Amino acid sequence: MGQPNDDAARVNAVISERIRKLRQSRRWTLEQLASLSQVSRSMLSQIERGIANPTLGVAHRIAQALGVTLAELVDSAVERPQLDVIRGQDDRYLFRDDDTCRIRTLSPLDLEKDIEFYEVTLHPKGKLESAAHFAGTRELVAVQKGSVEVVSGNTRERLHAGDSAHYRADMPHAIRNTGRGEARLFLVVTYAG
Repeated sequence: MGQPNDDAARVNAVISERIRKLRQSRRWTLEQLASLSQVSRSMLSQIERGIANPTLGVAHRIAQALGVTLAELVDSAVERPQLDVIRGQDDRYLFRDDDTCRIRTLSPLDLEKDIEFYEVTLHPKGKLESAAHFAGTRELVAVQKGSVEVVSGNTRERLHAGDSAHYRADMPHAIRNTGRGEARLFLVVTYAG
């Protein structure tokens, strides 16, 4: 039953080590980091040795001084599982479900958003319209069932089951169900990096 405390201790140990390594890689003394972060030298020393755990505010000030985000400082302490599973009935991954369409996220929600993967079901006459995303964003759609029209800017193309298309998503774009029944497709969004 001591699992949560063990996990917290492990995370704090990794954060402490990460702070020490980042400071040393910059060849800073504890005094220099203390001056930049407005955290006392003695507190920094205790954090680096794993004697004290930084509060969120203290961790944020240290991260800023080191030129990293708080997420970058903490993410290195969170070990990713070797296999992430998203169960078909897990409602946490249901992004949208209304009269027009149903969108289910197939990529883990906690990953950096370089790529997103969705299962999309368009009801008859349903559509998924989007404003322009960030510059360089592209989408790949693969139709599993039914027929759809894909629009990217002034270009439009009809796709049927088994067809796929790759298009710019940094301009207004849409996917519309053109058939009489339900259309099912897989959508991958990639962001320029």
